Amino acid sequence: MKTINQPNKGDYSDFFSTYLNLVAGENFEVLILDQIKLIHELFLSKDRKWAETAYDEGKWTPKEVLGHIIDTERIMTFRALCFARGEQSELPGFDQDPYVFNAKFGSVSLVDLLEDFKVQRMAMLSMLKTLPEDSLDTMGKASGNPITPRALFWIIPGHFMHHFTILQTNY
Repeated sequence: MKTINQPNKGDYSDFFSTYLNLVAGENFEVLILDQIKLIHELFLSKDRKWAETAYDEGKWTPKEVLGHIIDTERIMTFRALCFARGEQSELPGFDQDPYVFNAKFGSVSLVDLLEDFKVQRMAMLSMLKTLPEDSLDTMGKASGNPITPRALFWIIPGHFMHHFTILQTNY
């Protein structure tokens, strides 16, 4: 698998800098695969009650956090595909809270959520193998902001690290 270089400033809005800073200097493919192991190890080291208990009122449960990560990765991957293929239309934003609420992740087995995460990651890596290198820098617009497929792909592991750290420290 070819690894992809990190995006340049200007390839994304400042909002995503927090996520991208969490994965600066990493190898993309190694990072993506290591994160599959990290999330499995974390969830499997805890009891079932942990995965289904929010750390505070109004916060998501760990299973809901994992579901949110999966949904976000699907959306970011879809956006990357659209822009890599030359989509000129602006893609809409999404409100994460209704996605989590309507998904009812609490009723999905942890085994199924963990497998879904792994399959999503593997599908993304498979898709990346087929994308021409120059397509990764095609500028698109999502949520009112310019962004490239390269940036979208790198936001994925950064977003994961953001939530993984919260799972480790707050739950």
